[in-house]
Amino acid sequence: MQTQTLGTTVPNILIVDDTPANLLLLASMLKERGYQPRTVSSGERALEAARLLRPDLILLDVNMPGMDGFEVCRRLKADPALKDIPILFISALTDTTVKVKAFRVGGDDYITKPFQFEEVEARVRTQLQLHRQRQELQSSYEQLHRLEILRDSLTHMVVHDMRSLLMSITVPLELAINSEEKRVGYIQKAQEATSKLNEMMALMIDVSRLESGRMPVHICECGLNQIAQAVIESVRLTAGNRQLTLCATEPISVECDADLLRRILENLLNNAIKFTPAEGVIEVSLSALNGVARVAVRDDGCGIPPEHHQEIFEKFGQVQGEGQHLGTGLGLAFCKFAVTAHAGSIGVVSEPSHGSTFWFTLPNATTAELPGQALFSGANSIGSEASSSCA
Repeated sequence: MQTQTLGTTVPNILIVDDTPANLLLLASMLKERGYQPRTVSSGERALEAARLLRPDLILLDVNMPGMDGFEVCRRLKADPALKDIPILFISALTDTTVKVKAFRVGGDDYITKPFQFEEVEARVRTQLQLHRQRQELQSSYEQLHRLEILRDSLTHMVVHDMRSLLMSITVPLELAINSEEKRVGYIQKAQEATSKLNEMMALMIDVSRLESGRMPVHICECGLNQIAQAVIESVRLTAGNRQLTLCATEPISVECDADLLRRILENLLNNAIKFTPAEGVIEVSLSALNGVARVAVRDDGCGIPPEHHQEIFEKFGQVQGEGQHLGTGLGLAFCKFAVTAHAGSIGVVSEPSHGSTFWFTLPNATTAELPGQALFSGANSIGSEASSSCA
């Protein structure tokens, strides 16, 4: 049986006692003080009620026919879903050995009958507060543990990537020293690796600045089509034989930071190029509706499992591909922060073996219709005045 929890901030308290008068008295008093009491008259029913709807605290009688309070407490503490519930024993037994046994089986407090309700309420309030503090402490510990794992993973990833880039710099330079004939080519390779290293460091700084809100964003009216065309041209050499297409039905203007928009598109296109087969197709589509522009980058790569769709946008979040090291995982995080800085949204539609479509939206878009069909560019060229439509 699955344990449920009440969807309310009012603490629900399970009262277990075989005497109806005690149940009625405790329930009415707790209800008057703002609690949500439930009552059962046996140990067996107490276990069923706790598993059906997890209480925040249990008031438990010791002497009951059948299963006594000690056995109920043992079974509750043996259940992983219920073991953390505070248990307050209420009993007419005042013997010290009985009290010691109550704490030994897992009880958190012991109240003797006849009880004063002010004492009961004070102990209930104290146990609920202690339980809440323990939960907050556990949550903080788990968060700290996750951050430690993230820090260790980040250190490993950054060191791995920086070492690879440094090797790409030092090896060509060493070869250039001993080869006058190929010296220029080796130096060019070293320069390329140096640029990539600088880009990685700059990306780490920019993600941190965007996350903390310290990144300046310069908003102005920009032509979305022109920016998309320029970015596609800039990555064309990197794309190799992959086909790059741009689809737009009309010119679109957006209020944005042009440099950030360009870098968002560059990251999404480079990500698509990285995971698209050598002869694959990558399509950038632009559209606008009700003042919102939508940009989508579709590839026919390996795809991403649905359970990882949010993870890949987190800082240093990655999905490890088979035989692939995916880098520091900052590119998509940068896109998320940059889009959020524009009050937009970002996401991905993807399934394994069916490619991926990364999309983002920008508000405050305007469109201007052109006669006939609008803008399209094929695999070999991008023309600003082309009139073909794309499917």
